[in-house]
Parts: sequence; C-alpha cells; structure tokens
Amino acid sequence: MPIRSRRSRAAALILALAAALPTLLVPPAQAQDRDLRSIVQRMEPAVVAVGTFQPSRHPPVELMGTGFGIGDGSMVLTNAHVLPRMLDHQRRERIAVIRNKGDGSARDVEVITPSHVCRDDARDLALLVLGDRRLPAAVGLDVDAVVDPGLPIAFTGYPLSSAVGLHPVTHRGMVSAVAPAAVPMADPKLLDPAMLERLRNNFDIYQLDATAYPGNSGSPLYDQRDGRVIGILNSVYVKSTRERQLSAISEPSGITYAIPIRFAQPLIERARNGGCRAVGDRS
Repeated sequence: MPIRSRRSRAAALILALAAALPTLLVPPAQAQDRDLRSIVQRMEPAVVAVGTFQPSRHPPVELMGTGFGIGDGSMVLTNAHVLPRMLDHQRRERIAVIRNKGDGSARDVEVITPSHVCRDDARDLALLVLGDRRLPAAVGLDVDAVVDPGLPIAFTGYPLSSAVGLHPVTHRGMVSAVAPAAVPMADPKLLDPAMLERLRNNFDIYQLDATAYPGNSGSPLYDQRDGRVIGILNSVYVKSTRERQLSAISEPSGITYAIPIRFAQPLIERARNGGCRAVGDRS
C-alpha cells in the first residue's frame, strides 16, 4: 500500500475520532438527561388537562386530572375517576379536555369537548373521543412492554394546577415493583363489597419510586430511554385498595402506582368500532 494512502487513512481516522470525542466524553448520566429533555419536549404537546367546563361558573374550567393524546390525536386516555359521574346539564356543564397552547394564560388555553367516552371502571380507565378535533401531538404506546423493577421512568401531567397554573410538569423515578392491585386485608373489618370485587378481579400494576400529586391521575408513564408509554398514572383507585390499612398515610408517601397500558387496548378497539357512548348520554 502506498505511504500516502496509509497517511490519508490515518488522517481520516484522527478526524473522525476528534469529531466523536465530545460525545464520547459525555458521562452516561448526562447523556441520559439530554435524551430525557428531548423526550419531554415531544411529550408535552400531547399531554392535556381533563375536567369540566361550565360557562356560568367562575372560573368556568374545573381541572380534575390529566390525559394524553393517542393514535392520530383524536383520542385521549385518562382515569375513569377523573370524569364526573353526573353533569349539570341545566347549567350546560360538559366534560372538557384543556390544552395549553402557550404559557398557560387564558388566551392560550383551548377547551375541547369530547363527543364520546368509553369507560373501564374495573381498571379505572377512560377513553375520550374528540370527534373531528385533533391534538397537535400524540404519544406511542408500548402495549407489549416487558416492565421489570429498576426500569427508569418519567411521567408528565398537570399536578396542583390550581396552585401552579396550567403548566405541564414532569417527574421521574423508577419502577420499584410489579405487584397485584389488591392485597388481602389483615383486618377483615376493612373488607367491603368493592374490595371483594377487586380481589376477585385482581390484576398487576406498577409500583413506582416517585411521588405524584393531585392532578397527576391519568398522566402518561413512559420509559425514560425512548419515551414509549407503558402505563397510566393512578393513585386514587389503587391507593384506596393497597394502602387502606395504612391510615397514617395522609400525605404523599413517595409511592405511586400506574395501570399497565395494555389494559387500555380494549377501550381503543371499542372506540375504533364505534362502541363508546356519547358524552352526556344518561341512558
């Protein structure tokens, strides 16, 4: 091989290494943080607040939880307990999906009324169909995700919105356990028909080493590494089952729960087949 050719290859290799050096020198934790920032930026436009809207009320919007757009942006997943059982039809109250289009001020808030809703009360899930409306972004679901303890996770939602405003907030942590949603009671006096039903129809949930706050219900739980949604945050429903014996827990305990995203698949199929009820249908 000619000497000049060898020198050219060596020079090219040195240039390539020099170009890659800044990336190689980034510590793994910093690289992961950088990746998470880009994932959060993609996630935020798909995350919405869920509540009710009543034009004569002050304020007209009452926020009750979080949801997130899926598919082509025409459907929103959330928790069933976030939705009111009854609406004040005389005062034109309606379920509302609230989207922050800017800084969260009144002029940058869009209120969307869903046309249909599917519920799975056994797993505290709900799917809102927006009709002809579309959210500007939607998230990818990993219904076949293999989730083990130690998986780094994050979730984005609208916690404590009455205090901090309509701004998406992200927390991160890890999956600390995959465990049954309902556990037998040490004290039989705590058993009631609802608890017995949950024990009969038990299913696994994700226990998280992360703290959620009021308003986080319905937030997308996603893998920090790729942003794929693996669950739906839920504390009210699961905590009432798992931590009922721990009456001392009256403040955030640092333990949060999530429903695996695979349980939302039947709702999505029902919506695609036109099996959801019209919002406001009292039949």
